[in-house]
Amino acid sequence: VQLVESGGGLVQAGASLRLSCAASGRAFSSYGMAWFRQAPGKEREFVAGINWDGGTTDYLDSVKGRFTISRDNAKNTVYLQMNSLKPEDAAVYYCAADLPADADDVEKTGSNYDYWGKGTPVTVSS
Repeated sequence: VQLVESGGGLVQAGASLRLSCAASGRAFSSYGMAWFRQAPGKEREFVAGINWDGGTTDYLDSVKGRFTISRDNAKNTVYLQMNSLKPEDAAVYYCAADLPADADDVEKTGSNYDYWGKGTPVTVSS
């Protein structure tokens, strides 16, 4: 599976962005998908995840109510809608895919993900 992120950019605080992650390869609908982010000098952190059919999602506490993860299996794409962006949301955002042991679970540990994109940067000015 190859993953390509897009949609990052420079926005002002309070603005919105929608990130997209396009996947190539077969069986996209079998994969759990997630967004992680890494800011300069900080560890990578889980932001949002979604299971294979979209029935289960999970979020980092600080983005709950502002970010929404979704997927379109017909288009092999996962999205991250980010609203009310804050300067602390600035980071490189990475898309990741895995085949979880439990298809209804959302994996939050990055090392358990099998495939990664190259990332898309998000900058939020105050």
